[in-house]
Amino acid sequence: MTSQLYLITPPRIDAGFAARLADTLDAGEVAALQIRLKDHDQADIRKLAPDLIRIAQARGVAAILNDDAELADALGCDGVHIGQQDGTVKAARAIMGKDRTVGVTCHDSRHLAMVAGEAGADYVAFGAFYPTATKDVAHQASPDVLTWWTELFELPCVAIGGITVENAAPLIAAGADFLAVCGGVWQHPDGPEAAVKAFNALCEA
Repeated sequence: MTSQLYLITPPRIDAGFAARLADTLDAGEVAALQIRLKDHDQADIRKLAPDLIRIAQARGVAAILNDDAELADALGCDGVHIGQQDGTVKAARAIMGKDRTVGVTCHDSRHLAMVAGEAGADYVAFGAFYPTATKDVAHQASPDVLTWWTELFELPCVAIGGITVENAAPLIAAGADFLAVCGGVWQHPDGPEAAVKAFNALCEA
């Protein structure tokens, strides 16, 4: 299987972002949208997220909320992405049900990934692979963790952290099922639509 693009929202958005998101998703294949509004409080997220979810789902793109399974469920998301401090897979699964996605941040840890897989996660996310402006990086992952995972397990793996069109190729070659990208799309010099097209071309090459 080739890699697919897993788009992450910027940490802070304005009222014009929904239209920008629609144009970006229309530019090419995007498998999932993670709504990760770290610079907004929950009241803001409850106001801002419904439009983003609607835009994604109307295009067949899975809408996944970061961190909060209860809010993801309340907003009608297709899944939740939890970090190591956001509770257990079991607790998220109890809220989301068996048909929606639960993904887990596993940093650079093979052990955490195996624990998440055994607990019933739908995907594991490794990273950061490169320096990133969207969060402080305490864990540096190497592409060989992707190869190790894909050779041993069926469960999809996501590569995350500082991924751009210029540096994605080694991660695709290593076996990443999904490339989780934030700044590499939204801050692309030719605009997010051009970035989506470029990532799609890389994934298909």
